[in-house]
Amino acid sequence: MDGERTRPGWLLDELASAGRENLDHAHVERYDGKMDARAAEEVELLRSWGLDTSSVVVDLGCGTGQFALAAASLCRRVVAVDVSPLMRARLRLKRDQADIKNVEIADAGFLTYNHAPDPADIVYSRYALHHLPDFWKVMALRRVRAMLRPGGIFRLWDVAYHFSPGEADERVEAWCAPHGDEVDGDWARWEMEEHVRDEHSTFTWLLEPMFERTGFSIEAADYSDDGFDARYLLRATSP
Repeated sequence: MDGERTRPGWLLDELASAGRENLDHAHVERYDGKMDARAAEEVELLRSWGLDTSSVVVDLGCGTGQFALAAASLCRRVVAVDVSPLMRARLRLKRDQADIKNVEIADAGFLTYNHAPDPADIVYSRYALHHLPDFWKVMALRRVRAMLRPGGIFRLWDVAYHFSPGEADERVEAWCAPHGDEVDGDWARWEMEEHVRDEHSTFTWLLEPMFERTGFSIEAADYSDDGFDARYLLRATSP
């Protein structure tokens, strides 16, 4: 369950790729105030796509567990997966304080979590897949498909670039510009710049063909007006 396995030398180290901020104590401590996952809205959305008291849910890149904890009362089992020990510790504290019994916490990532025994009905991931380069996104999507039952739902919400390459300079500057130099509840400009420079968000026109090639159909797609936020509902197609 913890995702441990013999690691081949060519496998990406997801902890090393997790992003500086997710391994930073100060960031993790203020994460819930800084990042509203809109978990209650997401749970309600997924209820309309089949989430119920019999469901098995896997939250990949769960962070502090905003979604996992919100979903717990409405499903049978939640597995919250994250490579960051600081995020897992924060989630464990919140889970135990709330006395929630059906949320399991796994030390693993997209490339190492091994799901068992029963297939997942829903896999959820928010702002996590972009930590992987494109080759590894495809490998991650294959593994998500393998853990889902046929017809199951993958809710993917991530930073993805919904504009043409020719617009990139102007769009990125506009995305970074409103943020100041200091971290004060929101995001600093240098953090936005760090995301574009050091992480692996990709264009939607590169990402979306990956879904089809790994066994998903796009049931719904929604893009933010600034072109930096993409939300997908993907269905696992039959083998």
